[in-house]
Amino acid sequence: MKIPKLKDLILFENDDLFIINKPPFISSLDEREGGEVNILRLAKQYVEDAQVCHRLDKETSGCLIIAKNPAAYRFVSMQFERRKVKKIYHAVVNGTHVFDNLMVDLPILNLGNKNVTISKSEGKAAETMFNSLMYFKHYTLVQCQPVTGRMHQIRIHLATQKASIAGDSMYGGKPVFLSQIKRGYHLGKDQEELPIMKRFALHARELSLKINEETEVTITAPYPKDFATLLKQLERFDS
Repeated sequence: MKIPKLKDLILFENDDLFIINKPPFISSLDEREGGEVNILRLAKQYVEDAQVCHRLDKETSGCLIIAKNPAAYRFVSMQFERRKVKKIYHAVVNGTHVFDNLMVDLPILNLGNKNVTISKSEGKAAETMFNSLMYFKHYTLVQCQPVTGRMHQIRIHLATQKASIAGDSMYGGKPVFLSQIKRGYHLGKDQEELPIMKRFALHARELSLKINEETEVTITAPYPKDFATLLKQLERFDS
């Protein structure tokens, strides 16, 4: 995989922090010891004291806030703690679903080792608001607004609505193949068809937060190429 230049990913920057459009397949933080590139390492090459203020799953693309100094890190962390950072994600889900300000309020229990489950008795409070944005024959583009920030929250909450994210095999999502949506699509002999998108279709689209006591910013992250291609193919062949 080609390692991106951090400078090319920046959507917003001031003296205290910067917000990047995180590419898919790069971890936010050090996953384990070893040489794998992650956003934190790239950020520290850019600014020595850089700290990643929250995390996105490795496969998830989009808005990620990185502080340049400890004071900025504290300032942003407090906003996350008080639920003052507004986050909007876009997801392509399997099936047609009409979500109109649907609030899913189901507690999530972290089982460790990157596994979570819904548990009303032991889980921690988790709330996500869902709105359908675009309908296709077999898929829906959904806006997801997590109120809390639990691990895999959007993914598992969508799965409880029988609306698993396309390509999210962990939660029952099926990848999108061109042959399923394009009439008369034929693969050559001995060719193996790959999904249109080689990851689950989730993108951190927008963030609103205060960058100081007076000023709030809203930053939008353009879709990465794979997400944009998926939507384009669905518009062409599945609407």
